[in-house]
Amino acid sequence: MSHGKATSKPTEKFGEQIAFCEPAWYQGFYSPYYKETHIKYRALCRSFLEKEVEPYAEDWIASGSYPNELHEKAHKAGITGILFPKEFGGARPEPYDAFLELILWDEFTRVAGAGVFGAAEIDSMALPPIVNFGSDYLKNKVGRDVVSGKKHIALAISEPWAGSDVAGLRTTAVRDGDFYVVSGSKKWITGGLTADYFTVAVRTGGPGMGGISLILLEKSMPGVNIRRMQTQFDNAHNTTFITLEDVRVPVQNLIGAENMGFMMIMTNFNHERFLISIKAARIARMCYEMSIKYALERETFGKKLISHQIIRFKLAEMARQIESLQDFVERVAFQFSSGVPDMKMGGYCALLKVQASKTYEYCAREASQIFGGNSIVKEGKGKKVESAYRGVRAMAIPGGSEEILLDFAIRQVAAQANKLQKEKEKARL
Repeated sequence: MSHGKATSKPTEKFGEQIAFCEPAWYQGFYSPYYKETHIKYRALCRSFLEKEVEPYAEDWIASGSYPNELHEKAHKAGITGILFPKEFGGARPEPYDAFLELILWDEFTRVAGAGVFGAAEIDSMALPPIVNFGSDYLKNKVGRDVVSGKKHIALAISEPWAGSDVAGLRTTAVRDGDFYVVSGSKKWITGGLTADYFTVAVRTGGPGMGGISLILLEKSMPGVNIRRMQTQFDNAHNTTFITLEDVRVPVQNLIGAENMGFMMIMTNFNHERFLISIKAARIARMCYEMSIKYALERETFGKKLISHQIIRFKLAEMARQIESLQDFVERVAFQFSSGVPDMKMGGYCALLKVQASKTYEYCAREASQIFGGNSIVKEGKGKKVESAYRGVRAMAIPGGSEEILLDFAIRQVAAQANKLQKEKEKARL
């Protein structure tokens, strides 16, 4: 990694200093990962977010939307520029430093949970296939406007009948001269109402993973119909259902080669799971922070809540799981930053995302227990705990459910083990 030497002294204390309320490197501990660049970027993010987002976040979540100009403000401030290459108006360092992205989403989640600024997160998931595999035409068409926050792009993979089972998707793109005619439905598409463009998975070939392609659709194309879906969780960046009725899309909007979309989707999933894990880790930490502060002030049966051994146990168990998850997140970030190929990270990102959602679920539950009745109403001291608890499934299911990801990780292990065994047997001959 570049950007100067890793810290050889305790890191500068930053933010809340009650133990485990912030990542260890915020609280004066040594770290092999974070450098002056990261320290300055963290301060920039927190300053911007506490001024431009935190005072308004609750109102935006309640209304179901937030001002789009926030994206342009963030780009001008240098907050979101680190996500994309300089050729698109970004400020992404080379080699890529995943710790800057870790800081960005961690800090955004801290001030707004998972309910605000979601379009920027989705941009960072939907644009990479174009950046990494798209033609110069597509890069020039959407890149700079999306990076600068003027426009947005959403990822449209899941369907009513194909969520984690991407190979089973049914939306078709049939070639007709210089166009593809796209028909089908996409479900649970985050940012659909905000997006100007969509990176869409379509079937251009036969059944299974070998017949899938990625194509760029524009919201303004005739036949694209979008509606909001009401969700269990706070949703200021909108979850949508999209119906595609004979949408004529220019052939030049194909991303990469025809029928090679599955590989691009699988590569992109690692990044998505990494981002979800960052957010889950911070919300779990927020549950701990709210709980320990509440336990220190709340009195029950004539003494502070923190005086009860069972409450201390709950807090300790939350802290243990959060710190373990943070180490896992940083280890994966280090692999990305060091240039480990995406193909080698699938199993690790799958396990990371499961660890993240399970830790979040545990911490949200225990925070609810500690706050008691205050955690089941959308007002007062426990309102953020109530919100966090409703958001659990929104972390556990998108990007691959826990069951699917656990199975995926071990199927990779089994395939590798079988290959190694065959190589050993061949060597003995």
